[in-house]
Amino acid sequence: MDNAKVMNRWLVVVGAILIQLCLGAIYAWSVFTKPLTEAGWSKAQTQAVFSAGLALFAIVMVIAGRMMPKLGPRKLAIAGGVVLGLGYILGGLSGGTSFWPTFLFVGVIGGAGIGLGYVVPIAVGIRWFPDKKGLVSGLAVAGFGFGATLWMTLADSLGRLGGGHFLTTMGLGKTWIIYGIAYLIIVLIGSIWMAFPPEGWKPAGWSPVTPAAKGPAAGTVDFRSGQMLATPQFYMILLTFAFGASAGLMSIGLMKLFPMQALQARGMDTEAASAVATMAMGVFFALSNGIGRIVWGLVSDKIGRKPSIIIMSVTQGVFVILFQFMAGNAATLYLFAVLIGFNFGGNFALFPAITADTFGNKYVGQNYGWVFLAYAVGGIFGPMLGGKLGDMGSFPLAFTICGVLCLVAGGVIAAVRQPKPAAQAVAA
Repeated sequence: MDNAKVMNRWLVVVGAILIQLCLGAIYAWSVFTKPLTEAGWSKAQTQAVFSAGLALFAIVMVIAGRMMPKLGPRKLAIAGGVVLGLGYILGGLSGGTSFWPTFLFVGVIGGAGIGLGYVVPIAVGIRWFPDKKGLVSGLAVAGFGFGATLWMTLADSLGRLGGGHFLTTMGLGKTWIIYGIAYLIIVLIGSIWMAFPPEGWKPAGWSPVTPAAKGPAAGTVDFRSGQMLATPQFYMILLTFAFGASAGLMSIGLMKLFPMQALQARGMDTEAASAVATMAMGVFFALSNGIGRIVWGLVSDKIGRKPSIIIMSVTQGVFVILFQFMAGNAATLYLFAVLIGFNFGGNFALFPAITADTFGNKYVGQNYGWVFLAYAVGGIFGPMLGGKLGDMGSFPLAFTICGVLCLVAGGVIAAVRQPKPAAQAVAA
């Protein structure tokens, strides 16, 4: 294969980051919870829209993985951008403060658009970078983590041009319309580079490294989804991801509401508490979330996927449990927003990579869609647990439960072993 005739594979990373910056809009949701609660929504309702978006994201991603061989990655990414953009535009046109239209357009339709597009940069990136799966998985999804910072900061900056904050001067409806248009355009641009390498292509000078133990090198035996679903390793990886996702997504959903309550309980006025909580989510959590995806991917390329997930899960459990005691002080709130965001971001670099290592590179787009159902479980359980307990005045209990689940996740992933090749599995 003449590599000179093949597209520069780093352009795939550029396209992936552009796409994921828009798909990461869902992580900016917490900035909208305050105006929604002021409009009469309950805390549980604000989390219901968030959970709907997360659930549709994960469920549609399974469908997208099955559609990819027929449509190709570029068309699938374009479809994701169109559906996501239309969801926010329709949500904005409905006014932005009515629960059911917001639930349908921003939650269900917006979440479905994210699910259509999300798997594309991961699957394309791993096929172009079999030699750097951890790094490219991290880079491919780093934009998703940075997206919350971008859209929160942009809202504030545009608002200042009008003499105030974007949300307060223009309202939720116009904010979502502008964002929907931006999402549609940027995803279309990023889709230009979403194409698989030619069959049989591999990086110049690279060949799979076989471990010292007997057996094929990681990622070189390709399991189809049906074969993967018959292995216990799939369910252990799924459970580990679900526990980690629950803790992180609950933290995202409450990163505005709980710190505001804790800060005000210690004497901070409402406006100052709101500004500190927004900074914690929009800057410290979101930036560390994006950085964590890249750093954990690099780390896993050095020490291995399983040790990385063990370390990430156990430390996340400790951080989430301690967060309930740290949210009432600005300095410790920022610190723990960084720590939790950094570890949460690692999930999205490590689980695509461990899926490829365990079940092969070729079908990772389809297989990771099934693994990513853990995100739907976490997206429903974590935020709804936090919202319900928050309405009962028990935010700390939600953090304790999710922290313990992260500790359990570390033990589950430690027991995962490489599956024996299925009879129909194909050696790459």
